[in-house]
Amino acid sequence: MQSEPLSFMGHARDRHRAGPIAGNGGLHLLFPAGERSVRRALSASVAAFHDMGVDRDGCDFAELVLAEVLNNVVEHAFTDRGHGIIELEAWRAGNALSLRIRDDGMPMPGERLPAAQRHDLTVETHELPEGGFGWGIIHDLTRDLTYRRDGARNELTFAIDFTEFDASA
Repeated sequence: MQSEPLSFMGHARDRHRAGPIAGNGGLHLLFPAGERSVRRALSASVAAFHDMGVDRDGCDFAELVLAEVLNNVVEHAFTDRGHGIIELEAWRAGNALSLRIRDDGMPMPGERLPAAQRHDLTVETHELPEGGFGWGIIHDLTRDLTYRRDGARNELTFAIDFTEFDASA
């Protein structure tokens, strides 16, 4: 299993203790919720995906999805708190990459996945909405997308099936 420290390694309750995390043979990162940490986690994740045998197109595809997820976590789960912990696990499962993201931020509204918003893209560029595309991207580009609140933690799981777009197949 590849582990990479991003400011610290361990469980949220052990954030001051350094050391490896036992896991599932894939990638396991634990890092502070913040824009800079997300960028570092994305970079470490892409390198790990490559090491798992995911080709360049597959790595780019997975990075796009993961960036949407992690940026949503930082932007929304920690809005009122300003700090927190994100845990990311990824492992190869046949022609798919399975991912689990946990955080100790605020729960999703209604403690369920947001629906994918659909926007009219036939309008003039200046009439397009500023945001609201993230969950649509996540829903469209993943399978087996689930969310649950486990105690004081959010858990999002999903898979990226590389055979669906002919990368890493």
